[in-house]
Amino acid sequence: MNERTRHARPESEGRCHCTELRKASRRISQLYDTALAPSGLKTTQRAILAEIGRSEPTTVGALADALVMDAGGLAHTLKPLTREKLVTIAVDPQDRRNRLISLTPLGRSRLRKSDALWEAAQRSFEAAFGATESEDLRAVMQFLSANDLTETFETALASTGL
Repeated sequence: MNERTRHARPESEGRCHCTELRKASRRISQLYDTALAPSGLKTTQRAILAEIGRSEPTTVGALADALVMDAGGLAHTLKPLTREKLVTIAVDPQDRRNRLISLTPLGRSRLRKSDALWEAAQRSFEAAFGATESEDLRAVMQFLSANDLTETFETALASTGL
């Protein structure tokens, strides 16, 4: 039994995949939030800024899809970033129903300043969890967040007849 599994709870206490994934996600977010604290950004905020930087300008819907978030939840999370003048939200001149989100110069600067802290968090996670295990975990998480899993899950759920 390795160090990681030795401290795990008995199987009967942790059978819900969703609960265990949420707990793991909260724990890792806490660690990354601590590492990012000097930048003034939370992990979720940095992820949003980084995604906007990769695809700007972007719409709320496209950004929500990229982050696997509900558009309403994303809109709520964007409010402090807008208040802090890290992002701007403007009406899309091509389709006035859409809002275009872009980084401000301050948002770009804050994101750049968080890069070294984020890199340190990445290295620390890999040191604690293992480089190979981290790579394997990312591959599994990418599968879990893909649309293919959603379709397969929904088909399997429908077949239960409940």
